[in-house]
Amino acid sequence: MTRSAATAIGFGAVLLWSLLALLTVGSTPTPPLLLNAICFSIGGLIGLVWTARSGGLSQLRHIPLRIYLFGTLGLFGYHALYFSALRLAPAAEAGLIAYLWPLLIVLFSSLLPGERLRMGHITGALLGFLGAALIVTGGQAGFEREAVTGYVMAFLCALTWSGYSVLSRRLGQTPTASVSVFCLATAILSGLLHLAIEDTVWPATTTGWFAVLVLGAGPVGLAFYIWDIGVKRGDIQLLGTSSYAAPLLSTLILVAFGIATPSWILAASALLITGGAGIAARASLTS
Repeated sequence: MTRSAATAIGFGAVLLWSLLALLTVGSTPTPPLLLNAICFSIGGLIGLVWTARSGGLSQLRHIPLRIYLFGTLGLFGYHALYFSALRLAPAAEAGLIAYLWPLLIVLFSSLLPGERLRMGHITGALLGFLGAALIVTGGQAGFEREAVTGYVMAFLCALTWSGYSVLSRRLGQTPTASVSVFCLATAILSGLLHLAIEDTVWPATTTGWFAVLVLGAGPVGLAFYIWDIGVKRGDIQLLGTSSYAAPLLSTLILVAFGIATPSWILAASALLITGGAGIAARASLTS
């Protein structure tokens, strides 16, 4: 596989993740942990079938337990927080806050050994957080109190995925087949916690089940495998930069389907978050 082909495959994950908010809304009223369990079961089974057909099952025995624990906590934490945020706050607003993760990845990675924080990183961070603040406050001095829990979860979601992505660099290379174990372990953990603390509510309509199945097959399934291929074999800087398109695409999709109402606050927030991340990325690419 060529470097350019791997990069193109990795970009497919960005496109799939832009559908995450839409499909999460479509899966209502399924509670977050149950949704996690269903979607990651689908994603994990897809991975196992793909791994078995490619003859890579033997690789799974040689991966250290700490890698499995780290990957499981990363996937579980991010999606449990994300699904919860979109249940407790408006989808477009919560989704944009959660999509601070590309910007945070740039900031956190600049603090790793051999890297340094540049003015572009600081400028991008300020713009991104200004966009998040604009969402939370609605352009006014206060904020929607009933949605604040969802906003906090969305921000924790961004912290979780950015921290996971940066720390994963320090764990060495692992085969893409390991993602299937991350997914299945996340499904089991989510299922157990669901039984302990949530009421079981299945999708109420055919459309709801369709959203859950597509969510598990795409943004919470295939996306992780092709992203893994992209970052390991493709141009990781180009892929990192391309991920900044996800929040803008996600918001446009929600508006197109009538889930989010177009407004100057939504537009300004999307531009601030995406633009801030782009400035931070430029600082990294030119360093």
